[in-house]
Amino acid sequence: MLHWEYWPMWMIYGPIIPVWLYYALRTRSLFFFNTSNPTFKNGGMAMESKKDIYNLIPEQFIPRTILVETSDHSRAVLNKISRAGIRFPFIAKPDIGMKAFAVAVIHNEEELWEYASKLEGPYLIQHLIKYPKEIGIFYYRFPKEEKGHISGMVEKEFLTVTGDGVNSIRTIVQNESRGAMRMKALQKLHGDRLDAVLMLGEKFILVPYGSHTRGARFFDVTNELNENLLQTIDKICRKVPGFYYGRLDVRYNTMEELSVGKNFSIIEINGAGSEPTHIYDTRHSIFYAWREIIRHWKILFRISKLNNARGYSYLSFAAGWKMIFENNRLEERLKSI
Repeated sequence: MLHWEYWPMWMIYGPIIPVWLYYALRTRSLFFFNTSNPTFKNGGMAMESKKDIYNLIPEQFIPRTILVETSDHSRAVLNKISRAGIRFPFIAKPDIGMKAFAVAVIHNEEELWEYASKLEGPYLIQHLIKYPKEIGIFYYRFPKEEKGHISGMVEKEFLTVTGDGVNSIRTIVQNESRGAMRMKALQKLHGDRLDAVLMLGEKFILVPYGSHTRGARFFDVTNELNENLLQTIDKICRKVPGFYYGRLDVRYNTMEELSVGKNFSIIEINGAGSEPTHIYDTRHSIFYAWREIIRHWKILFRISKLNNARGYSYLSFAAGWKMIFENNRLEERLKSI
């Protein structure tokens, strides 16, 4: 629990803020990132619609996804689900969100209406991808370059418990720090299921989302990058209009199949707000994390500056602060669901 990955964000980013201010001075904009991905609202830093981004991605690479508006009545929602060919269980998540807050697996209509009543805003319903693994791939390409780059890859291990045939899931979780610190959320999610006793060696996934904030463990697998994988990811990303910088979160079967473009699905593309999440591998020090964040900020600055020279405007100071205020307010609301 003492590893820096559990530090508050201000402790992680505070010491290197002068680097961001240096780039802000060079661009004369505190919010220069807006031009990094011109087709993403705010460059994909915050408050962007996930559905708008999905609409930019060729549909064969993403799960079937529909947008549910707050004005949609229950029959209209069910009709949308049916027409899209989506079946229970499926994923529901806010159209505008972050850090996997308020992402849920929905098993039936009762859970769906309960979810919608709590969210109180537009949300996505998405086909549940069942590939067993998830990886985050950080991609960037400088404008006018023919080929992009992959700067980091992170394998995500979902928060999972392994039975011993004696103790309940609850007891095992309480004895493991990564799960124990999320006990309140797990109780809310699983209820009495936590009192079950698993057979020896039986595994139970507590949280099936590859998010650091939901308990997933991250492993830096950048060393597994190969030319086939780079070509596969680059080919896909060049088909996404206006996308130059960000992280792809991908569910997949095996690295060999992913490298040649088989048996995978892009569950999200994140823009300027993406972290190089391979830094959260517990083998990495805070000094390594600072170097990697600064390296990616430099890339973000260069791409943003090049796109600005092509005619894309930086975000105004007023619009930037409004984005931060709205994002902070939304984050607090989603965390409470």
